[in-house]
Amino acid sequence: MNSNLILPIILQAVGVGVIISEFVLPSAGLLTLTAMAAFAYSIFHVFSHVSVHAGMYFIAADVLLIPLSIVVGIKLIAKSPVTLRKSLGKENGVISQDSDLQLLMGKYGETLTDLRPAGKAKIDGRRFDVVSTGDYIEKGREIVVATVDGNRIVVRGQ
Repeated sequence: MNSNLILPIILQAVGVGVIISEFVLPSAGLLTLTAMAAFAYSIFHVFSHVSVHAGMYFIAADVLLIPLSIVVGIKLIAKSPVTLRKSLGKENGVISQDSDLQLLMGKYGETLTDLRPAGKAKIDGRRFDVVSTGDYIEKGREIVVATVDGNRIVVRGQ
């Protein structure tokens, strides 16, 4: 093997590694510029110190290596713990509502504002944003919690 090919091959490997790391490390494009510089100098070195034919082989390899390394980078980021998940659920440790809200079912309270249909109410000595079942309920009226859906507390007048 020609000793003038060692540096370009190392630069090609560095370029591929830097492209893949660009997907995992936030760099505002600096790693991409570094990869482009490594590929460009590698090709320049081959054309100027080895031969035109070898340079063409390196360009053909880059046409395959660069998209392949982008695909590998995308696959890595998809499995990375920093990416957003497709679903959020209890099995992933995500709880979308306060479990104490379920305890309000059937409890009585008093409206602190007019419910048109949304407003504030005092239930169990605590203030909550509530929604009526669709009826207008005046301030100071007694209410009962009809349903709790997520963080939405639905009440009806008594």
